Amino acid sequence: MEIKKAIPIGIESYKEIIKNDYYYIDKTLLIMDLLTQKSKVTLFTRPRRFGKTLAQSMLRTFFEEEIDADGRAVDNSGYFSGKKIMEAGAQYTGHMGKYPVIFLSMKSAKQPDFEMAYDSLLDEIIREYDRHRYLLGSDRLTGDIKERYSAILAGKAGKAAYAKSLAFLSDCLEKYHCQKTIILIDEYDVPLENAYFKGFYNQMIDFMRSLLESALKTNDSLQFAVITGCLRISRESIFTGLNNLEVVSVLDENYAEHFGFTQGEVDSLLDFYNVSCIKDDVKSWYDGYLFGDTEVYNPWSIINYVKDTIYHNTEFPKPYWSNTSSNSIIHELVVKADSSTVQEIEHLLMGEAIEKPVHEDITYGDIHQSEDNLWNFLFFTGYLKAAGRSFHSDIIYLKMKIPNREIRYIYNNTIQEWFHKKTEAADFSSLYRAILSGDTETAENFLKKQLRESISFMDSAEKFYHGFLLGLLGGLQDYRKKSNLESGSGRYDITLIPYDEQQPAVILELKRAKKFTEMENLCREALHQIDEKNYADALIEEGYPIILKYGVCFCKKSCMVKLAK
Repeated sequence: MEIKKAIPIGIESYKEIIKNDYYYIDKTLLIMDLLTQKSKVTLFTRPRRFGKTLAQSMLRTFFEEEIDADGRAVDNSGYFSGKKIMEAGAQYTGHMGKYPVIFLSMKSAKQPDFEMAYDSLLDEIIREYDRHRYLLGSDRLTGDIKERYSAILAGKAGKAAYAKSLAFLSDCLEKYHCQKTIILIDEYDVPLENAYFKGFYNQMIDFMRSLLESALKTNDSLQFAVITGCLRISRESIFTGLNNLEVVSVLDENYAEHFGFTQGEVDSLLDFYNVSCIKDDVKSWYDGYLFGDTEVYNPWSIINYVKDTIYHNTEFPKPYWSNTSSNSIIHELVVKADSSTVQEIEHLLMGEAIEKPVHEDITYGDIHQSEDNLWNFLFFTGYLKAAGRSFHSDIIYLKMKIPNREIRYIYNNTIQEWFHKKTEAADFSSLYRAILSGDTETAENFLKKQLRESISFMDSAEKFYHGFLLGLLGGLQDYRKKSNLESGSGRYDITLIPYDEQQPAVILELKRAKKFTEMENLCREALHQIDEKNYADALIEEGYPIILKYGVCFCKKSCMVKLAK
C-alpha cells in the first residue's frame, strides 16, 4: 500500500511537519483568533497530548522575525502556503514575521529534586538566550546590557537574574528589533506537577512566580503572550495582579476547535488514508471530549491508531494516551478512596454521571483538600468530560462522565492493579480456613466486608465478581486454582485443587442476583448446577476423597454462600 503522506507521531515542530510534508490538520486560524481577541496574556488549559506544543511552534513560526547565525532575516512565509490563515486577510497576514519571539518549553523539568529541576529550567532559558545570540553583535545594546546578557548565557548569573531573565530578554529583543516581544511558554505547569509529586512544591512555586510575574505582569516590552498547560494555577499567586490574563479552559467555547480534532477533521483524516472502516472504533475509543460545546477527539490517540491501522500493526484500538504518563492521579484517587468515592467511581464505570461544583483554579497543592478538588483535577486534565451544567446557589455544577473507552481502560487497569496489590498485602487466612472447613457464615461475612471496600465494575458484574473472588483466593497456599475449565458436561467457575490429596478440594459456582430476595434461590441453583453438570467428576476420578461444593451468589455489595449437604 502506498502511503500518501507520513503521519507525524511525536513531532511537535511545525516547521518539521510542513517541510517534510507530513499530514497536518490545519490549525492556523488560531492566529486569527488571537489577533482578533487581542488579549495581552492568554492561558490555554488543555489535557496533555492535545496539540499544545505544536500550536506554540506554529505561532512562533508565523510571528517571529527570525534571525539566522549570520544575522540575516529568515523568511518563514513558505511554511504557511495554502494554509487557512493566508485566506484570512491582510489584517492578519500582515503580522507574519514582524515580532521578536521568546519560546520557552518547561516540559523537561521532571527531575527528582528542586536543584535538578531548577537547573533544567535554567538550561531552557540559556538555550533561548543562545538562540538570540545575535543580540550581542548589535550596537543597539550597551556594554552593560551585553555583559549581563553574557553572564546569563554562560550560566554565571545569580538567581535574581534568572528569575527576571525573560523580562530582560524581551527588553533586549525590543531594542534590537524596534518591536515589542511575543512570549510563548509551553507546558508551564509541568514543573509544578513534578514538584508536587516529588515533594518540593513550595520551592518551585517561588521561582515560577518570580519568573512569570516579571515577564507577564510588569513587562513594558511585551506585545502579547500565550501560555499553555493542563491546569490554571492561581491560588499560589503565580499570576498575582495579572489583570490582563485571559484563561481559556475546556469549559470555554472560544478557541475550542484549535486543540484536539473535530469530527470533520477526523473524517477527512480517515478518508485521506482510506480507513473509514475504523470510524466507529475511533469514535467509541477516542471521542467524547467537549471543549465548550464543541465535540473533540484525542489527537494523539487518533494519529497513532490510524498509523497502526494503515501499516497493519494492529487490528484493534489501543490505549495510546494512557501510555504517555504514569496516570498517578488516578492511582491516588483509587488508593485513597473512601466509601463515597468508591460509590462514585462505580457510577462512572457504569457510564453514569456524577455532579460536582466547578473549581477552575484547582491546583496541585489543593488536590486532596476536598473530594471536589480531586474530581475537578480529573476533569481539567482529561480523565472526565462535561455532560451537562447547572447553576445552584451561585455555584456552577458540572455533570462529569468518563469520556470514552480509552479513558475507561485507564480506570479499569488502575483499579485492577490496585486490587492485585491490595490482595497481596492483606491477610485472607480466615477466609481460607472458612472455605476449607465449610464455615459459610465466616466466609460470607468476610466477602461482604471486602465487597464494601472494593470498586466493582457493575456493568459487567459477573466478570467482576469472578475476578474479585479469584483474586482473593490467589494467596491460598498448596492449592492450584482453576477457572472456567471444561469439566463434566459444562464449565465450572472456580475450582481449588490441593496438592495433598487428603485436603478438601473445592468447587465454587457463582451467580449474580439483581435483587437481594433472589440470592438464596440462585445459591441453590448453583449447587444444583454443580451436580447436574457433573463438575466434580474429574476430581473424583483423580481420587480426592473430600470435595466441598459451594453456591455463591452476589448482589451489589452483598453475597450469600451455601454449602452442599
